[in-house]
Amino acid sequence: MSETLTLTNQHACFSGTVQFYRHPSTTCNCEMRFSVYVPPQAQQQPVPVLYFLSGLTCTEENFTAKAGAQRYAAEHGLLLVAPDTSPRGDDVPDEVDAWDFGKGAGFYVDAIAAPWNQHYQMYSYIVDELPALINAHFPVQSDRAGIFGHSMGGHGALVCGLRNPDKFRSISALAPIAAPMQCPWGEKAFSNYLGSDRATWAAYDASELVKTYANPERLILIDQGTADTFLEQKQLLPDVFEVACQQAKQPLILRMQPGYDHGYYFISSFVGDHIQHHATILKRA
Repeated sequence: MSETLTLTNQHACFSGTVQFYRHPSTTCNCEMRFSVYVPPQAQQQPVPVLYFLSGLTCTEENFTAKAGAQRYAAEHGLLLVAPDTSPRGDDVPDEVDAWDFGKGAGFYVDAIAAPWNQHYQMYSYIVDELPALINAHFPVQSDRAGIFGHSMGGHGALVCGLRNPDKFRSISALAPIAAPMQCPWGEKAFSNYLGSDRATWAAYDASELVKTYANPERLILIDQGTADTFLEQKQLLPDVFEVACQQAKQPLILRMQPGYDHGYYFISSFVGDHIQHHATILKRA
């Protein structure tokens, strides 16, 4: 793992700082980018860290610029990290005609099928390489980390959080792809990144993983808009995840929010609740 970080931009925000970085990634075999919000409390002492995973077509900038999350991160004293959603660069393979696969659509899996396996190792990047960089270069309490995300990133947050309770104490999601093995987005991504063996896919499906990784002491929060067109198209399937949680005795709060769609007006309306959810858990003695 390389520890070379290059600061590309920074902005004062709610008495803290929004910072953008790029670095050479040995996991993804290319340059990767992420943003960090350093809250004012970090000037005095290490703080808990919260990772946000964005959705299809997004970069490290969308959530950072649109969600209004820094206000709440400053209030609760959390360092907020938002990585890019896929490898980038001229040497990275892409599906040019597909917005839901390839660049901007890494699906937070470790690809095993060629040519994607040379770069698309987003699961290991989120779980291992990125936290190691954050822990080495920022004033964080490395044993107090949480993870949340939106849409494809909600899927990633559920998967990474469920499979790694030792690394992520808290989990939440906004309109996640909650059962990707049963929806068109997930079937397309998994068949290309992981091959045709559906047994391999289950390692990246939250509705399957909760059967093994349910934790009665860890509450998961999910918000879902009722006017979300992707909900109507059966891409998200929160009801499948809800049933799986009930059967596995996994504590879940699934809030169906009337009238809200899939975009950043929805995210910005509830991101404060999610940051409070994580802060309550991460600051617990």
